[in-house]
Amino acid sequence: MQPRPPVPADAPVPAEASAAPPAEGAPADHAVGLAHFNSLPFAAAEAAFLECCGSLRWAHRMAAHRPYPDLGALLAASDEAGYDLAADDIAEALAAEPAPCLHHDAPRAAHLALRAAHAAYESRFGHTFVICLDAYTPAQHVDQVLAGIRVRMEHEVDEERAVTAEELRRLARSRIVELITAGPGQ
Repeated sequence: MQPRPPVPADAPVPAEASAAPPAEGAPADHAVGLAHFNSLPFAAAEAAFLECCGSLRWAHRMAAHRPYPDLGALLAASDEAGYDLAADDIAEALAAEPAPCLHHDAPRAAHLALRAAHAAYESRFGHTFVICLDAYTPAQHVDQVLAGIRVRMEHEVDEERAVTAEELRRLARSRIVELITAGPGQ
């Protein structure tokens, strides 16, 4: 098992991705979605998990450990499986990640700046830049992506590898919450 890197104190964590269970007596909005997900055939669950994180090893492990009693347990399992990914697994997940992009209505200059920043990042680190933007409004996304690339371009390769792995874990958590809260048939 790989040691867990520290999460920066200023790293935003989406409230809806919190691993804390609902308060005593609070409705579990995700219970129906989780029950449905737990009952899926293995191949369907694995395919859904692959949409959350592109590592086949991660998705297989997540599908194999069902049923999950609650969303907190599911997110904790996601984190644990993410911390256990080998370099090849992370590379596989990164290969499946689309680069963060802008809405087509964004100004041309913003598209050009983002394309140039992505190209510089990929040239330096050899993979797509990933960042979880859950804590930001869509209007803030381009600024956060550009700022993130600018800051992370200063990282050494090993430091950026750890940051990238943490961003993949955060993205997986966010996507799991979306998957479970969407419920059956969505």
